Parts: sequence; structure tokens; C-alpha cells
Amino acid sequence: MTQQTQKKVSLRPLGDRLLVQRVEQEETLKGGIILPDTAKKKQEIAVVIAVGKGKVTDEGKTLPMPVKVGDKVLMDKYSGQEVTVEDEEYVVLRASDIIATVED
Repeated sequence: MTQQTQKKVSLRPLGDRLLVQRVEQEETLKGGIILPDTAKKKQEIAVVIAVGKGKVTDEGKTLPMPVKVGDKVLMDKYSGQEVTVEDEEYVVLRASDIIATVED
């Protein structure tokens, strides 16, 4: 999914959570070997689809989110909650589950 083809999703994360969609892994290896779905590992690189307002501190201030819609991020392998919306798979996770942003 590229930034030009981002979709409007009817799911809005709250607080310091964000909605991401995993980047699809290439299905063919060097030499032309095609991997079945069961042999693929889940990708930790994802594109940010929607972000919450940010974490609210004990003093009532809202901390800004470290990423914005369209950013590519590296997330913890087993983090977040997988959800399906209109036959598309997404992951809802906390901003603290993001390890890094990915530069193109």
C-alpha cells in the first residue's frame, strides 16, 4: 500500500494507539521459489493508517504522537491487536510498541 492509495478506514484509534497495516512480503524467493501463505512470517514493517490524539499525562497534557499517517514503522513482533475491517487486516498498537521509523 502506497501513500497515494491510502484508504479511509472506519476505525479511529484512541489515546496513544495507532492503526497500521503490515507491508506485504514478497512471495517469490531468489531462484523462483514461491512461498505458500503458511511458510511466510509476519512482517514487522507496517504503514501507519490512523493515529490517536496522543498520551494524556497525569497533569492532563497530551503528548504528541511520534508518527503520522503514511509513515513506515518497525513494530515489535508480537505487539498489538489484529483486526479485520472490510476484508483488510490491520493491527492496533500503542506508540510505545514502535521500535523505529523506516526511511525509504
